[in-house]
Amino acid sequence: MWFNFTVDNVKVDQRVIFNMVNISKSANLFRQGMTPLVKSSSRPKWQRIPREQVFYYRSAQHQNHYVLSFAFAFDREDDVYQFALTYPYSYTRYLGHLDNLCGRPLYTKRETLAESIQKRSVELITITSDLEDTERPRKVVVVLARVHPGESPSSFVCQGLMDFLVSAHPIAQVLREYVIFKIVPMLNPDGVFLGNYRSTVMGLDLNRSWNRISEWIHPTLFATRSLLMSLDKNSQTPLDCVLDLHAHTNATGVFVYGSTYEDVYRYERHIVLPKLLAQHAEDYELGNTMYNQDHNKAGTARRYLCSILKEHVNCYSIEVSMHGYNKKGMPGIMPYTEEGYYRLGRNLARVFMEYYKLTGLIPSGLPDQPSNRRTRQSRQRHRLPREPRPRTVRTPATLHLASIYE
Repeated sequence: MWFNFTVDNVKVDQRVIFNMVNISKSANLFRQGMTPLVKSSSRPKWQRIPREQVFYYRSAQHQNHYVLSFAFAFDREDDVYQFALTYPYSYTRYLGHLDNLCGRPLYTKRETLAESIQKRSVELITITSDLEDTERPRKVVVVLARVHPGESPSSFVCQGLMDFLVSAHPIAQVLREYVIFKIVPMLNPDGVFLGNYRSTVMGLDLNRSWNRISEWIHPTLFATRSLLMSLDKNSQTPLDCVLDLHAHTNATGVFVYGSTYEDVYRYERHIVLPKLLAQHAEDYELGNTMYNQDHNKAGTARRYLCSILKEHVNCYSIEVSMHGYNKKGMPGIMPYTEEGYYRLGRNLARVFMEYYKLTGLIPSGLPDQPSNRRTRQSRQRHRLPREPRPRTVRTPATLHLASIYE
């Protein structure tokens, strides 16, 4: 289920009940306190509708499917109100962010990976320090996002990761020296533009189609698979990891879907990165993390890619809740904000820093936090000499008793 719509031409104190019908899932975050978002033209900040005004129930009038109902009272006639399941991330916003991001050609390279069925470009963003530097050992990390159009939190996570990687933070500087990031921020641009939930313009779920790719029906998957296989054959800068970013409607927090292997050593290597993510992200939900070889998920990216790529390549699905997470020491669920999703993207970069230090690619002695030592020295170096303060004699002030008794 996904929705994002506007309402105008309202009246003051007009009360409306919205009904989203024919929902098939019984398990839903609305049962755990999730509520829709609302904003208006005069109040552009997203706010959640109070929980007392939201209802999720089974309806006999709709073949026993579930219905989401929420009540709302309009208060300004001139406003245009917008309602959404979660924070929207539009196709226009995506293009605008790429234009701003790639204004730094020193670290980024933007190229068209493929065209969708409706001739929208699927962009490939490469982030690294110097592609011509062949002496330093490097590895390649591929990040995919927005294969399901309705899972807009994955775009916020991807933007947070990209913004951090091009920043001046010491971790970003080190990662650019040792890792080549290949990022596809929007794998299904047609679905995002049309407002679909999970499908393409042809009604297909791309994350169930990796094992039966057609160049005509799935041009974006075909180009992405070709990219991954070419990177996998490069022995000089080998492909090491593939992340597929998603958002989840039934679970809280951030968690990982991985694969299981008969080779114990391969499985032990596979679970290292999720363990590091659990250490760096306070919103990580260990109970939702899962490793399996479910045949029903054979068409997903994490299941298919690990079967065609080399054994050392780890493929994961990173899932983040559309609602919130359980924070230690806090009752209830802490709702996510846009900044919360950005923070998760930054945490992924920190995880890669620790991971490649652990595997020996990045030397352990490199700094990972900003240093203020130079700033303090510069202040002392340019500080003007001060004259000594004159010595003064402190005497108690006279006390007027009259002021006490008045």
